[in-house]
Amino acid sequence: MFDSAMFVNTLTPKFYVALTGTSSLISGLILIFEWWYFRKYGTSFIEQVSLNHISPWIGGGDSSNENNNGNGNTASSQSVPECKVWRNPLNLFRGSEYNRFLWATTKEPLTYYDMNLSAQDHQTFFTCEADTGRPEYEIMRTAWRERNTQARIKAAHGAIEKNSDCATAYILLAEEESSTILESEKLFKQAHKVAEANYRKSLASQHQGVVQESVHRRDTNVLIYIRRRLAMCARKLGRLKEAVKIMRDLIKEFPLINVLNIHENLIEVLLEMQAYADVQAVLAKYDDISLPKSATICYTAALLKSRSVSEKFSPEVASKRGLSTAEMNAVEAIHRAVEFNPHVPKYLLEMKSLILPPEHILKRGDSEAIAYSFFHLQHWKRVEGALNLLHCTWEGTFRMIPYPLEKGHLFYPYPTCTESADRELLPAFHEVSVYPKKELPFFILFTAGLCSFTAVLALLTHQYPEPMGVVAKTVVSWVYFPFTYIVDKVEAVMPTNLLHQLSRI
Repeated sequence: MFDSAMFVNTLTPKFYVALTGTSSLISGLILIFEWWYFRKYGTSFIEQVSLNHISPWIGGGDSSNENNNGNGNTASSQSVPECKVWRNPLNLFRGSEYNRFLWATTKEPLTYYDMNLSAQDHQTFFTCEADTGRPEYEIMRTAWRERNTQARIKAAHGAIEKNSDCATAYILLAEEESSTILESEKLFKQAHKVAEANYRKSLASQHQGVVQESVHRRDTNVLIYIRRRLAMCARKLGRLKEAVKIMRDLIKEFPLINVLNIHENLIEVLLEMQAYADVQAVLAKYDDISLPKSATICYTAALLKSRSVSEKFSPEVASKRGLSTAEMNAVEAIHRAVEFNPHVPKYLLEMKSLILPPEHILKRGDSEAIAYSFFHLQHWKRVEGALNLLHCTWEGTFRMIPYPLEKGHLFYPYPTCTESADRELLPAFHEVSVYPKKELPFFILFTAGLCSFTAVLALLTHQYPEPMGVVAKTVVSWVYFPFTYIVDKVEAVMPTNLLHQLSRI
């Protein structure tokens, strides 16, 4: 039989140094790969391989298949999370706002993914089947797909040379070439004259065929877009009443455009005017269970309820006497808002730095939180005590929903896809807010401990070869002792010739 004592005695200290050093190196490489994979994909590579490839072999495959077959629709709906990206209703002007940031910091405020989504929006809203054969519209169709800013601007000028009544060309110049809001407003007014004439012309002929109907739809989209941007220009230039009138007229004239969320622009302007009664009236119409929610809706409702109690609110007094009915309503409204989008409070409380909002947002994600806080932080600061009330109560939401990815309280469970979508929408220099905060997987901690332990062993063996050699031999003999004991017992029980016959077989 194999003599373990002889084998252990022949091992030299160099062997133990090489063994521990190699173990430390391998575990270190595994740790680096695991950490990179976790940072990129948010999960452990070893855990994923274990669940997806090893578990079915052990015996988990049949039951999982049965569950999938039995609950086909449910399983498929749960495995594909809903992550719809929306146009930011308060998006800035590229030429007069985003480009100024780029010139000042040399950092790109918009990602290619975000700008590509905008290009797709413009092609959808500003083109139609009837554009074929019309040079100015064909030029603009190409311009919306162009990646280079200067090439887009040059194409817009070319379209205007072909036809001075090309409204979409004025839109592109107002958005991207103008360096101030005043210049943008001037170009939008020129575009508005053309768009209004085109809209009235297509309105009369929209029922004459499918092509005419698509032209009217395009002209309607162009007119709505221009009037909305004119309202935003008026808001930025301080003409608040004019902005409110344009937005109210838009909502009244085109009542089926809720998807564009113009009411969120209206809420922001009314808050700037401190017309809180009018804001409440808008919320009464749009904060409805049948309509999609947003951070603007939820946090504005919380702000209005906080406004009535925040000035005199004191956490010490409230802890002694309890919350009044009005304070309870305000706290519940804050909890509701935080459950919908848990990223917002850190921006409102200035625990995280703000950046320019993207042109598209993901509801309940970090991109929506940035877009809301960028415009509404000033409104929360204006209401005395509102931020203090938010600071004292917002974290209580997480005690109500300890497992947000599995079960919600007032809303659906928090979507799991927000982090990856927000990383596409937000620039690389911004640290994306992640909810719920991910804990380090077990295998990263395990490989970190293993790497550290073997590295210490390698260092000690290199520095003190003789004592560590004695320790290693002792440990190996202890580990090997149960096996030698079992082998000896087996040899004592079984006949020698039987073992000899088995070895021959």
